[in-house]
Amino acid sequence: MPETLRVNYSVSSKDVLCLATTHWSKAWTYRPHSRGLSHEFERMRALKIAAAFVIKPSRLQLDHSYYYRRPKRLSLKWFSTFNSTKAAEGSIPWLKRHRTLLLSIGALTAAGSLATTRNDIKHEDEKTRDSRMKACHQRCADRTLRVLEKNGSIFIKLGQHLSSMNYLLPLQWTQTFIPLQDKCPVSSYEAIEQMFMEDTGQPIAFHFDEFEREPVGAASLAQVHLATMRGSGAKVAVKVQHPALKEWVPLDLALTRLTFATLKYFFPEYDLEWLSREMELSLPQELDFALEGRNAMETKRHFALIPDSLLIIPGVHWSRKRILVMEYIAGHRMDDLVYLDSNNIDRDEVSAALARIFNEMIFGDTCRLHCDPHGGNLSIRKNDQRQRNNFDVILYDHGLYRDIPIKTRREYAKLWLSVINADEQGMRKYARAVAGISDEQFPLFASAITGRDYEAVTTSVVSTRSEEEKEVISGAMGEGMLQQLVQLLGQVPRIILLILKTNDLTRNLDESLHTREGPVRNFLILARYCSRTVFREQVESVRNNGSVWWPSNILGLLAAWVSYVRVEAKLSLYEWYIHFRRVAHFSPVVSI
Repeated sequence: MPETLRVNYSVSSKDVLCLATTHWSKAWTYRPHSRGLSHEFERMRALKIAAAFVIKPSRLQLDHSYYYRRPKRLSLKWFSTFNSTKAAEGSIPWLKRHRTLLLSIGALTAAGSLATTRNDIKHEDEKTRDSRMKACHQRCADRTLRVLEKNGSIFIKLGQHLSSMNYLLPLQWTQTFIPLQDKCPVSSYEAIEQMFMEDTGQPIAFHFDEFEREPVGAASLAQVHLATMRGSGAKVAVKVQHPALKEWVPLDLALTRLTFATLKYFFPEYDLEWLSREMELSLPQELDFALEGRNAMETKRHFALIPDSLLIIPGVHWSRKRILVMEYIAGHRMDDLVYLDSNNIDRDEVSAALARIFNEMIFGDTCRLHCDPHGGNLSIRKNDQRQRNNFDVILYDHGLYRDIPIKTRREYAKLWLSVINADEQGMRKYARAVAGISDEQFPLFASAITGRDYEAVTTSVVSTRSEEEKEVISGAMGEGMLQQLVQLLGQVPRIILLILKTNDLTRNLDESLHTREGPVRNFLILARYCSRTVFREQVESVRNNGSVWWPSNILGLLAAWVSYVRVEAKLSLYEWYIHFRRVAHFSPVVSI
């Protein structure tokens, strides 16, 4: 059994920092025994006490259990011995969530466990090394999942995003975090009633004839109740923010910042501070439901002008900063394959519809980008009134939108045309223009933006991603590419990070549909939007050179038009060819 040292401290807030400093100094003055464990534990001890100092309570009782064993055996459970008594007069209520303060230490422990395991297995054979590394990733992912679930709020949202980052994290992490898309906290009816009084000055009964006490859905930031509008009798969905967020969000953002700063300090190769900066910028927008209502109606008007658009966005009745009353439109999850097949909804058409919707948001001249299209924010319903496609795609949660600068949009279109044509020189050129990517960084960036192995990017990115390729990418992450990719993502512009996030989420949705054609058709749709964007730039450039009737400008317009029509014709013919093979029950096309 490992030696156990239990120490009880009862200290004032003035002494906490001094206590942490003492243990930190011990970490560097201790003469370590065989493996330097005293050094590691004193450093952990200092971090633990410093975390308590963040909230500055008037009085704390810290109960520590330190086990002298290898650092890789430390776990989040080990840190759960941090207990606090009820603070004396003058302390802040945040003390009740003392476990949240250990988030940064938990991240440090996970990173330390991975680093130690990687060091221990250097001299083992490849099969054993691979097995032990996967097991370590799974343990750390399970522990992190428990921490995110425990703290809820924005940490669940963070986990939802991490679950889609299969180009960045090993499969053990992304698959473990998938339940966070549906497992979210629920606020009590009494808390919602009180929030209505604070925000509208009237009780719930003043606004609605009926209001279901139990929510029909809950997300990380809000939950939805069904209700009937007073007077009109219209059935509506009432989206209400979790009341506790008003109190906890400032602390949670500070703790997220502390988490990544601590991780970066001890493990500089894991610099994820860019993620906390993005959360600090985007979260206030997502918590403003009045802004969400305006975003929803703006996007609804844009897609209403597109012929045969399959996108449905619920209308907005009224909104406040923490309350949003919308038209009630129900549907099923996009990845509910049983529902799709039982209602004769073609999975390939659903995949194509998603591709058109989000490519329109990226490349459309007057459209803005929805930056959170995970599985919980999209649903599908059958619609027999449509002639060709018998379904609607319903998009919810319009809190996070961004404008893409026209220059970025055009360079991004050229980048993807180069990717689709396997033009490596063009890819490198436009990767530098879009995100400032150097030649050394390009292979990593190409894999991140496509979710594919670099060899596939330079040959045929439109082929279906095999299980073997997924294993190769996951193995590369474990062997050190992860650190390089984390550093790379910290350098690219913020809007590119959001486009990458949208790509990740839509790619995951598409793979969950298990279509017959794979990604081929979606790349054709992407190519059409890109070629249209480049054509419009060429037309604008010609017009800026003077009168369109000048011979040189006429020739320039004609050349741009011919190039665009040639691409459009090629793509249209190929898309019809794919459709014909599907109708004739031929084997699907797996690459172009």
